[in-house]
Amino acid sequence: MIDEILQDAEERMEKSIGAVETAFKKIRTGRAHPSILDPIRIDYYGSDTPLSQVANITVEDARTLGISPWEKNLVPEIEKAILKSDLGLNPSTTGGLIRIPMPALTEETRKNYFKQAKAEAENARISVRNIRRDANASFKNLVKDKELSEDEERRAQDKVQKLTDKYIAQIEERLGKKEQDLMEI
Repeated sequence: MIDEILQDAEERMEKSIGAVETAFKKIRTGRAHPSILDPIRIDYYGSDTPLSQVANITVEDARTLGISPWEKNLVPEIEKAILKSDLGLNPSTTGGLIRIPMPALTEETRKNYFKQAKAEAENARISVRNIRRDANASFKNLVKDKELSEDEERRAQDKVQKLTDKYIAQIEERLGKKEQDLMEI
């Protein structure tokens, strides 16, 4: 019973790490990286399709992304989708190739992006702590139902705390890397 609760807590904490990584990918750094375009979806024959599935996305240089759609008629659709996204990118088209220059980040935008990253990390930490609280509540219920002794409950809570510390440290590590990326000129 304890192992099941611990495994469930660990799986949920892993998902929190995955969510914070996804959120960090959406926060743009000064460098061009194809994952910046991950949230963009294109209407492709009536279905909402990720951009990466209808075009080849390449990094032309440190500050430019290149998009080669597999079908020429998708060029205007892709341009519209990029302009509509909240990424602040302006595509320019040359024939069948769409180039996206990455605007240089000002000190102010870097700070705002870092605040956003800190907020995302805090949300992930809160999520991990809520998972810990849920697991500890499950242990208390088992003690109340006399399925678990108080000593076993204490040991289980210590294990959950170690898991919590491990995942919060991973969140801090990822936040540190994101800060380095953002503050790099």
